[in-house]
Amino acid sequence: MLLYDHLGLGKRGIAKMKLKIITKDYKQSLLLKNNAFDIWGELIVKRNKEKWNYEIKKYSKKEVRKQTFPDENYSLKSINENGFAIGAFEGEKTIGLAVFKNQWNKYLYLEDLKVSGEYRRKGVASSLLKFAEEIAKEKKYKGLWTIGQNNNATACEFYLKYGFEIGGLDTEVYNHTSQKGKQNIHFYYDFL
Repeated sequence: MLLYDHLGLGKRGIAKMKLKIITKDYKQSLLLKNNAFDIWGELIVKRNKEKWNYEIKKYSKKEVRKQTFPDENYSLKSINENGFAIGAFEGEKTIGLAVFKNQWNKYLYLEDLKVSGEYRRKGVASSLLKFAEEIAKEKKYKGLWTIGQNNNATACEFYLKYGFEIGGLDTEVYNHTSQKGKQNIHFYYDFL
């Protein structure tokens, strides 16, 4: 089902991109692979009085490394029972995916957002979120929320530039895992 047709994203953008809610006709889009991304720094988040603050700590060239999240095994049935997914397409090729979960509060949860490597920094992720905002408003949500690992500085910067604000910090979630020491930053985006 075509719901949003985005033309002319500019110099760095994609000439013609289509955004669609994922239905059974497009369920293969849920198989979009996770690509490696650079771990080049981390957000240091602190709370002073009533406000969250952050600074970005950049790693030295020797410390920069690649990371790839494990691929998910999404079920369209499960996604549709709990929310929805949107795909970004160039022609018939899936170039981006956003998965959302319904919540009890007035924030729709962004569970996953990924863009194929060669299409990053071309407006795909922002377009997926803009389209999701339209759907969320129809469902009477007041905003979006998501979680980003503090050492995924690229994702954290993206959310902040898009307009999300830091609304929480989980310093304990990875304590008993191989990722001990990492933190989850909770990002919130309120619709106007």
